[in-house]
Amino acid sequence: MGYRLSRADGARLFDRWADRYEIFAPRRMEGEGCFSDTDVIRYGKVTSLEEIVWDQRSDYSFKETLLGINETLFYFTEGQTTVPGGPQKDRLILLRACDLHGVKRLDEIYLKNGFEDFYYGRVRERVKFFLMGCAETCGSGFCVSMGTNRCEDYDAYIKLEGEQVLLDIKDLTLRKDLKAEMEADGAACQETEVTPDYPAENREKVNLPRQLSNDSFTKKIWKEYGSRCIGCGRCNFVCPTCTCFTMQDIFYRDNPNVGERRRVWASCQVDGYTDMAGGHGYRQNQGDRMRFKVMHKIYDFEKRFGYPMCVGCGRCDDVCPEYISYSNCINRLAKEESADEE
Repeated sequence: MGYRLSRADGARLFDRWADRYEIFAPRRMEGEGCFSDTDVIRYGKVTSLEEIVWDQRSDYSFKETLLGINETLFYFTEGQTTVPGGPQKDRLILLRACDLHGVKRLDEIYLKNGFEDFYYGRVRERVKFFLMGCAETCGSGFCVSMGTNRCEDYDAYIKLEGEQVLLDIKDLTLRKDLKAEMEADGAACQETEVTPDYPAENREKVNLPRQLSNDSFTKKIWKEYGSRCIGCGRCNFVCPTCTCFTMQDIFYRDNPNVGERRRVWASCQVDGYTDMAGGHGYRQNQGDRMRFKVMHKIYDFEKRFGYPMCVGCGRCDDVCPEYISYSNCINRLAKEESADEE
């Protein structure tokens, strides 16, 4: 059973949450796009319902709210190290179904992959997720093909419908906040059936290969895509499930024996990512890197965890400056595998 509030009562309830939590949601950031006269929709802190972009998928994923793009792991001096403190407040993050499935992928890597990452874990345990419905499909998404268009694993669902706010609250603490708001300000809250909006069909459709083999790693399509890829890494940075990072040691000018170690997002598509001591590198050309990324998303990860890594958000297709379509690549690979079976 859900709840229906007026827009004004919903705004006051949101204000109550903003006092208690850090709230992150997709925001329109004016003039911060690729060019000075273009905007970008990206996750940032919000304090009101009006700041949130409800009718468009964000250009960047929610990932930076859980994993800092540039995160200090510890400070060091000549004799000791100090770990910086974690978040001061609990967090609410508003995200769509495909991205909520992306959280599951991040949890697999950072919490369940044989170890628990301390830095990710201390943020993750203080987060509640609000689901934002999708009334219709986005242009490049293929979440229906990946089975990520629907999700029930949320703490609350929120929707603006004209001058009303619809809520489906599963978390007990959030329910108490709603009750407190009703008692404090006399908010009129009507119980009603609330069902999240989900796209039933995408314009973009993907057929996953039924049975990949070792021959998939030597197909000619990897050289073709490699000749087009410029290795910018933008596809990795907008992806909600890419988890790779590198380390940087920063030494302060005043004292070179004092500084900090940072974890920084990295991309498997960028030159030098696989370089090792002695000058050896595992993947020297863009075709090999493209192959690694794609096969990891739909083959390696699934062999380990039982489902594909990709959630079908389509952001990588939109952001590529060379118009390389990841979804088309998957369809081509599936078609070639089917032809080989025949």
